[in-house]
Amino acid sequence: MKLSRIFLSLTCQSLAALSFITAIGCSTVREQPTEEVVAVAPEEVAKPSIKREVKNLNLKKMNEDKSPKKRIVVLPFLDKSNERDEVILEKARHAFMDDLNKADEMVALDSSEIKLDLKKYIKNNEYDMPALSKDLQNAGVSALLEAKVIDLRFKDNVATLPAEEGAAAMPVKKLRLARFEVVVSARVTNVRSEQVLFHTVKTVSIEEENTQLPENVASNFFFNRNPELAGLLIKDAMLDFTPQIGEALAQITWEGRIAALNGEKIYLNVGKISGVQVGDILKVVEDGNEVYDPEIGYHIGKVPGRAKGTLEIINYFGQDGAISIIHSGAGFKENDRVELYQ
Repeated sequence: MKLSRIFLSLTCQSLAALSFITAIGCSTVREQPTEEVVAVAPEEVAKPSIKREVKNLNLKKMNEDKSPKKRIVVLPFLDKSNERDEVILEKARHAFMDDLNKADEMVALDSSEIKLDLKKYIKNNEYDMPALSKDLQNAGVSALLEAKVIDLRFKDNVATLPAEEGAAAMPVKKLRLARFEVVVSARVTNVRSEQVLFHTVKTVSIEEENTQLPENVASNFFFNRNPELAGLLIKDAMLDFTPQIGEALAQITWEGRIAALNGEKIYLNVGKISGVQVGDILKVVEDGNEVYDPEIGYHIGKVPGRAKGTLEIINYFGQDGAISIIHSGAGFKENDRVELYQ
């Protein structure tokens, strides 16, 4: 009985296996494809098409093509009313200098770098530009910029707010749209000749569509409570002078100064920021004499000085200085003027 049970068990397992194989065979026959598969030759398979385009930007050539920048000192802003906070004016001045330094033709310097007490040069709320220029002859500065805020006010533009739907009848509040007028002046003086190159007053209108102002607010009160806005408006108004400042500087010959001599190396007060490149050849010229015209009663400028030789730029130092060696000539000394060699 025991053997029979084992045999029957084996027989059943064998029958199950046979049924499984038969099922697979049937399934295999049913899944055979009825359509003929066409083979594709390797050369007929589509290949991806890649287009390659390369553009080169020669940064070295761009730097070489740039002319040296002229240094202009931006003096502390003056205020005709003397009512505005000096902090507002200083923030506007520094923001204005940042924008000027984005221009290719100039380097805007803070007046703190010239080491002079500028309050001594202010007369009748203006800078004594001839006296200041005379004291900066050897500072390596091309020009001075005086800026003054004459007025900062609202434009008269009253708007009536429409009544809301479903609202009860009530007085309609009048608001003024945020429209401003800024009146500013700018004066640029050539340090070397002490001549005024540019002096203009501008009235700049600025609108802010997303801001509304109460009708009876006073301009001075509003701007004193909103110093950041006041500084921004002054800076934006001053930016309109940027093209004219660039045109004024175009009338000035670029120059630097010999700051120090140490053996074979000669140190200049103009460097990478001023646009001087390693390998440049600069001409050294001594200062000429002042020419006085007795008919008009003042000096009309300096005659060109004698050329002493040339220097070759080999490296940079400090914030904006250059190291040079003698290329030709001799007899160089501190404060000798350097110009572009053409």
